[in-house]
Amino acid sequence: MANFSKSNVPQFSVEVYQNAFLPEGGREVNAIVTVTSTGGGTTGGVPLAGSAPAPAYAPGRGPDAAVVLMVDCSGSMDYPPTKMRNARDATAAAVDALREGTRFAVVAGTHVAKDVYPGNGELAVADRRTKARAKEALRKLSAGGGTAIGTWLRLADRLLGAADVDIRHGILLTDGRNEHEAPEDLRAALDSCAGRFTCDARGVGTDWEVKEVTSVASALLGTADIVADPAGLAADFTRMMENAMGKEVADVALRLWTPVGAEIRFVKQVAPTVADLTGRRSEAGPRAGDYPTGSWGDESRDYHVCVLVPEAGIGQEMLAARVSLILPDTSGAGAPQTLSQGLVRAVWTDDMVASTSINPQVAHYTGQAELAQVIQQGLDARKSGDLDGATAKLGRAVQLASASGNQDTAKLLSKVVDVVDAATGTVRLKAKVAEADEMTLETRSTKTVRVKK
Repeated sequence: MANFSKSNVPQFSVEVYQNAFLPEGGREVNAIVTVTSTGGGTTGGVPLAGSAPAPAYAPGRGPDAAVVLMVDCSGSMDYPPTKMRNARDATAAAVDALREGTRFAVVAGTHVAKDVYPGNGELAVADRRTKARAKEALRKLSAGGGTAIGTWLRLADRLLGAADVDIRHGILLTDGRNEHEAPEDLRAALDSCAGRFTCDARGVGTDWEVKEVTSVASALLGTADIVADPAGLAADFTRMMENAMGKEVADVALRLWTPVGAEIRFVKQVAPTVADLTGRRSEAGPRAGDYPTGSWGDESRDYHVCVLVPEAGIGQEMLAARVSLILPDTSGAGAPQTLSQGLVRAVWTDDMVASTSINPQVAHYTGQAELAQVIQQGLDARKSGDLDGATAKLGRAVQLASASGNQDTAKLLSKVVDVVDAATGTVRLKAKVAEADEMTLETRSTKTVRVKK
């Protein structure tokens, strides 16, 4: 992957929010790390379907990028026939949104993956002529066959891997369950593609498996969403492509260095969505580890870092962790570039008020992470017939959404439960729930609201 000179890397800043004070014997240090990038072409993180569109990119601006569009062409895309037509139109709209000079390809996905444009195992370069030809190829797509998402991703990886570009991105659309390959085959494909390109995944209609689509986005550091009505696909695909075109830098890592005796308990992205990065650490020298964050445009994200430090006496102070944003040198010619840094501290005190107060940022995002978790647990309990468990978990979700001002999630919850008292989390399960409403809640359960600073 091409290396960035200092002149074309966006400006990154790191802010650390924490209560550094610990009681005697205290060991757990929590901090919210806000990372902000300015200089790309998108703002405010990634918009979900139905939210305001991202600002359009400036034509001709930005780093070299490559995008592969993967369109589900399995037999179920013909039911109803408008679904395939909407998918073709949406992909054509995404092609229109490609920045001139971007490398791209279109893959038709069934139980096998087929490169339908440009069709020669390579990527085309976006201009008026190639975009027109791609849309011509899209018009010929028809539905038939099975679904094997892992094969689509592996073909996208081969196409993207051959391009000497800064940003590699995939957009994947499916309407069905991954029934023509084993779950371990999809998992192996995701493991193989992780870190090589980012990928946004969309489920259209209501016959697909939420956990399959969200697992693609999670492993490949992209977004996942539902487009319940296929008529909404074109607007969603245009937004996704504009967002991809706004990315300025890829492969940024959050590097955590800890002193002797300290250990990282977890690292989670907590805004704009919840994503646990703890298990994705790669060692980066003595007592340092890198956590992947994917590609960046103009946006801000929050991360929750939890560190266990050795016990110390009253009045003692230590550096619990140093947080750095790192841009790796992929040419092998130089050292990784440090884009910004922040410090997480620990101070032991006998002031009970100081040591027991919870930092507002930490409290807010701890609640948002719990909100995502209890929604998943509540929906799983509902599916398994444990109605008491579902009521308790979804009631807690209503309480958390209300307390944190997460109105979008509160609205989605109200389509699954009748809210008796939001403040106490008293709810009744609705007797009938539209499948699209339940799937929308599950797909968007990790979407958070930012703390008011």
